[in-house]
This record gives sequence, C-alpha cells and structure tokens, in this order.
Amino acid sequence: MKTRFSLLCSASFVTICLSAAMAASAQTAPAPATEDEEALRRAETVVVQGGITYRNRTEATEPTLEYGQDYFQRFEPLTAGDALKRVPSVTFLSDVIESDGARLRGLDPGYTQILINGEKVPGSNADRSFFLDRIPAELIDRVEIVRSSSARRSGDALAGTLNIVLRDGYELDGGYLRAGALRFDDGEFKESLGGVYGGEMGPGRIILGANLQGRYNPKLKKSLRYGDSPENNPDFRDDDFDNREDQTDTRDGTDYSFNAEYSIDEADYDFDIGGFYVFTDRTETERSFEYDDPTAITGPLPDGNLLTDNSNVNGIEQTNYSLRSRYERDWSLGETVFKLGFAKFEDDQTEYEEEIDFDVDYDDDEVPVLEGETFTTAIVDEETSAEIAHKFDVFENSTLEFGLFYQSKERSTAILAAEDEDELDSLTGYDQFRNRPEEFGLTYVDFEPIAGGLSDLEEDRLDGFVVLNGETGRIAWETGVRYETTDVTINDQTADDDLQNVENDYAFFLPSAHLKFDVTDADRLTFSVARTLRRPNFNFVSPALLEGEFGDNDFIGNPGLEPENAWGLDVGYERRLGKSGVFGVNVFYRDVKDLVEVTNTGAPSDAYCGDFEDDEGFTCDQALAGNAAALAVFDPDSFVLTPQNVGDGKVYGIEFDLSTPLTSFGLPNTGVFANVSLLDSEIEDFAGERRFNDQSEFVYNFGFVHDLPELAAAFGATYRKQGDAFGRIAAEEVTTSYGADLEVFIEKSLGERFTIRAVGSNLLNTKKEEVFNKFDTIGDQLDRDFDEYELESEEAGPVFQVIARYAF
Repeated sequence: MKTRFSLLCSASFVTICLSAAMAASAQTAPAPATEDEEALRRAETVVVQGGITYRNRTEATEPTLEYGQDYFQRFEPLTAGDALKRVPSVTFLSDVIESDGARLRGLDPGYTQILINGEKVPGSNADRSFFLDRIPAELIDRVEIVRSSSARRSGDALAGTLNIVLRDGYELDGGYLRAGALRFDDGEFKESLGGVYGGEMGPGRIILGANLQGRYNPKLKKSLRYGDSPENNPDFRDDDFDNREDQTDTRDGTDYSFNAEYSIDEADYDFDIGGFYVFTDRTETERSFEYDDPTAITGPLPDGNLLTDNSNVNGIEQTNYSLRSRYERDWSLGETVFKLGFAKFEDDQTEYEEEIDFDVDYDDDEVPVLEGETFTTAIVDEETSAEIAHKFDVFENSTLEFGLFYQSKERSTAILAAEDEDELDSLTGYDQFRNRPEEFGLTYVDFEPIAGGLSDLEEDRLDGFVVLNGETGRIAWETGVRYETTDVTINDQTADDDLQNVENDYAFFLPSAHLKFDVTDADRLTFSVARTLRRPNFNFVSPALLEGEFGDNDFIGNPGLEPENAWGLDVGYERRLGKSGVFGVNVFYRDVKDLVEVTNTGAPSDAYCGDFEDDEGFTCDQALAGNAAALAVFDPDSFVLTPQNVGDGKVYGIEFDLSTPLTSFGLPNTGVFANVSLLDSEIEDFAGERRFNDQSEFVYNFGFVHDLPELAAAFGATYRKQGDAFGRIAAEEVTTSYGADLEVFIEKSLGERFTIRAVGSNLLNTKKEEVFNKFDTIGDQLDRDFDEYELESEEAGPVFQVIARYAF
C-alpha cells in the first residue's frame, strides 16, 4: 500500500536529442514496473552499481523530473546543492565551488520552494530560502523537480519545487560505510566519513545514517576600481584608476549530520516517524590589501603603495533539524492521512572586520588609523505544522481529496554591533599586524542592535485544499484549489515606537490543473496551469529605517507588503528511449503580478538632510513644514526608499533534457546526459526594462558514463556552464559571469561489496567575474554619473577526492 522568448534555441542540441530519441526508440519500450515488482534494495547494489542510472520517468500527473541517488553518486557531490548542478534549469549565484541558494529557472532562491521529504523547512536567509549546501548528499535517496504546483502543497513555488527525499527503511536492506579524503588546490586535506544502515526492527523497518564532511574553499579575489566606466570613457583604465584590492578568502569548516526513520507498512495502515540533524561549524577568513597601483606590491604609504590592510573573520555555527511523523489509515470511507512536523534552524555568527588605513595626511602629522567593527548574529527560525487529509473514490477511476494544513512560524533575530579604533604611533607598529591571519586585536564593548537587528516575527497559516483526480484511458488528470490564509505579527524593537508592533493578513485562492496524455507507450504530453505566490522577504517587512542602504538613499521596510502572485503554464513532451532512456522538452510561462519593487517615498535621505543643514543652514523639517526660505534651496537628490507591490513581470523559457544509453549505436555500456535551459524574463523598473534580477540567460550540462564490466570499472565526465546574469537595484548594478565547470571520475569495484572512486572537480579553475556600476543617487544612476566602476574576479583551483564504500 505504501506510496510513496529573447530565447535562442540551440539547434545543434535539439538535433542531437531528436536523433538519439529516434534511434533509441527503435528498442522496445517496456511498461513501467508495478508497485508489486518493487523490492528492497540490497546495500551492495548501492555500493557496487550494476549499471548506469538515468533519469526516472515518473507516473505523477504533475510535471515532475526524478533523479535517483545513483544518478549523482558517481561524481561524489558533497551536498544537495552540488548534486543539483547536474539537473535542468538550476542555477547558482554562489562563490566558486560552492552551491548554496538554488535558483530554479534562474530566479532568486526565494521563488523556489525547497522541501525535504515533501515538507517545508526553514532557513536563516531573509528571502525565506533554504541553502541546499546544508544537506549532505549522502542522506539523499532521490531529488524531484516539480515544475508546476499542486493544491496538495503550499503555493510558495512560483519558479517550481525541489523536493529532497531522504532514504527510508523500505528502500535499503543492509548498510555501508563510506570513507575518503579531499585535497584542495593549496594542499589542504579534508576528511569525508559516513555510514548508512537499513533493516528490520519490530513490526517495521528502520534506517540510520551519519555523516562527517570536511568543507574547505580557498579562493583568490582581485578587484580593480575606477572613477568612471567604459560607457563614458574608453580610456578609463588609464584615466580613472582609483585602487586595486587583492584578497584571500578561505572557508574552512565541518558538517556533522544524522538522520533516522522508523516505518511500519501494514495492510490497512502506514506509520512513519523520523528526522534529520545537521550541524555546521565554519570559519570564513578574508584578508584584503588595497593598493594605489594596478600591479605594484610594496609597503604602506607614504613610501609604498599600500592604502589599507583589512581583516574579516566570521565564525559560524548553524544547527538545522527536522522531526516529522505520518499516519495513513484505510477504512470503509476511504483513506485518511495525519501529519505532524517540527523544524528549526539556528544561526549563530560572530564576525570581526578590522582595517588599517594608511591613506592619511602624513605632512600634517597624521598617523595610520586602526578601525574595527564586530557583529554578533543570532537567528532562530522554527516551524510547527499539522495536516489532515482524506480521500475517497467518487466516480470510476477518480478520487476526491480534501484537507486542512496549519503552520505556525516564529522567527527571532538579534544582530548586535560594537566598534573600536586605535592609532599606530609609527609605521613600525604595523609589523605586529602584517602577518596575522585573523583579527588585529581591538577590544569591543557596548554592543547595540543595528537598525532592524532586534525583531520577532510570528506567522500563522491555515490552508484548506480540495483535489479531484482520475484516469480515462491514456489520460490522467488532476484539478484542485488551495485557499491559503496568513496572519503576520512583526515586533521590531529598533523601529519607531509607533511601528514596533505591526500586523498584516492576506488570503489567496490558488487553483491548479494538470493533464498527462500517454499518446503511445513511448510518447507523453503534459499540460499544467497553476497559480502560485511568493511571500515577502523578512527584511522588506521590518519597519526599521536603514540609513545609506542604497548608495546615499535610506530604506524603510513595509509591513503591509503582500505576496507576489503568478499564473503559470507548463507544456511538455517526453519520449521514452528504449528500456531506460528518456528525452523531454518543456515550455514554461509565468505572468507575475504585484511584484515587490523598491520605490521612492519622496522623503529626503539622512545624508541629504545632513548636507542641507551644513550647506544651507536649514533643516529638512523646516523645508517640509513649508518654510519659504528653506523651500527655495531645498532640492533633494537622495531619498528614503521603501518596497511596494507595484510591478508586473513575465518569466518564460524552454527546457530540454536527455538521459539515455547508446545501445542503438553499439555502445550499451555508455550512457549520455544532457540538458539545456534557455531562460528569459521581463520587468519594468525605475530605469527601464530588465530581466528579473540575476537571472542567468541559460544553463546547460553535458556528460557521459562508461562502464567497463570486464574490469569491474567505470569512468565519466560532466561539463556545465551557465550564462551571464544582470541585476539592478537603486544605486547599484552588477553583471555576473561564470566560467565552465568540468568534473571527471573513475571507479573500480573489488568483489560485490567494495568500490573505490576518484573524482576531480573544478578542473577548469572556474572563475567568477563581476562588473559593478555604483552610484550615489538614483539621479546619478539615470544620468550614468558613476561613483565607482569595479571589476572583480574570484578563482579557486581543482579539488580531488578519493572515496571508498564497503557494504555489509
């Protein structure tokens, strides 16, 4: 019973896919395995893979791509984020060799719903997203990409849903141990240890897993800054050079994880209870040297060209855990399911940033200044949920399901800051700091909350849903509606007294409909339409005033923000290729309403008011009160900005994927994988038309795996590239580019229980390059009057790992 376009299509890729599809389809397409044919998987088949694993063709009515753990394992991803680099339409805007915030269809991580075992999980990020590098890849059983939304789930899935399904006791019999090491470009080694066991326990089955993963990322950064850009001066590199920054940036830490689940599968009921725990201990260390020359490296001013020496150290401890239970019962009136869940994310950080400024007036007997600031961050985000659902047959081959979902979310934030400074009486005093890898040693007292840094948020949801689904011949269909109600209370203790306790509430009807048409045993068409939403960022609803947040412009949150919402359409075609291959193409469109955009309140900024009083002798309050003399010279160029639901937008694209053996070409032991996603969008902001911020233009992956059965060995490679991304906010614009990423593996099995695998990743020394356009005011931005033009590059070297697994 257990159930578990500005688009330019790559003609060459489509031709390859269609050619492979036609050739492979000459093989007989088997019927999908029935539930009775499924069996427990022995641990040794996980360790010693008997063949190449391809994308699964699911029978879900919603358009869903499913990738089993074996699809990823041979490339030994460290995290769920690393695994998802190989699937369609997932981009990242992370540092090199890191994969944290998944951007499905190129959109901001907050547009993507992240589920673990079908349930939402909280994160520390202000955009409500969950970083996938917090989930070790070893815990994963499979990954589901749900392209459209169903009334059964929360509607927070404007871009789609990524469901990370962890192993349970009915999917593994026996256990295995995993041990290995990673070597990084600077010679550092990190350990990788883990184990999984699944077996009988009483009337049910249990699965236990534990993992220890060393994490390390040594990067080199370089920034060149200019006072103008090539837009205005082709010779900007010679005429407008300001400074150069050289930086080392090292992320060093360890992840500890544990998961457990106990399941009972009986004739008339199912029960399972389980959870996972992940603890991250990490230190991020940056050391930056700023020079007044594009290439030279000498000592500090006045005799050298060193302007500043900056040390930034952040100690991070994050705890993430989730507990859930599910009880499903068959009885005379149908099937009833009860769910309970609790999830919590704790983020504790202590960050120091300290800088020695040598750019002082030595002729006036000034001495270098040592300044520092420290922040302590404590964020706790927890969610308690409950759901009851019931379904029963209403007509022949159709069922009706309805249910209620309740969730209580509590999020507390405490960010405190303190400052200190000192003077270096002589340059000889710099010797004690020059080679120190971490903070310079200032003393910090009198911690105070930063603006917006001391707040509590409570969010209560009550959702009801109804779903009708059925089958008629070769057609399966589903239609439903979800009604979501949300009550929000925000207490920001750094806001003005009249804004410290504010409330908001909203409600949405979210209809959805899906149709799956099996045209033949090999060919399938899918059609989906659904309404989805995205709830506002936490930092957008906090009513605190942040001075100088956007250049010279201030920012104040808007507690009255409502979610963005969208009607979406997905149309897909899928063809089964032989016994295990599949080719698919999907076109998607989202019509987004009530977009949250940062708008101008018209109120002058704190920076302008300070200059106005110094220069003119009047206060902004006098001008705003109608003082004629003050009004005569009152002409603000920077303002207080706030978010509003004022925009509309469109998101669209086309997605191809191919996963198949090359049996028809005489290569039955070779499997190929390819996917291409062409992504586009339209939005109108204060400066004109643009894409959704930081949406990559495309992303593609190509790869192969070749088995050598006679040698009990295999090897393979995967190549990935994503397109440029552009983002524009008030007073700043950034274009981000990534180099290509190449990974290879080779493995050898010894007997039926032992496999050793060597993997090389980031073999092309992937580089991330960013171009920043920075302005003081929105007016300067529209006039292209630059405050700073910056070229930044970040690079990391190859990573090599050797991993061994033994089944028992």
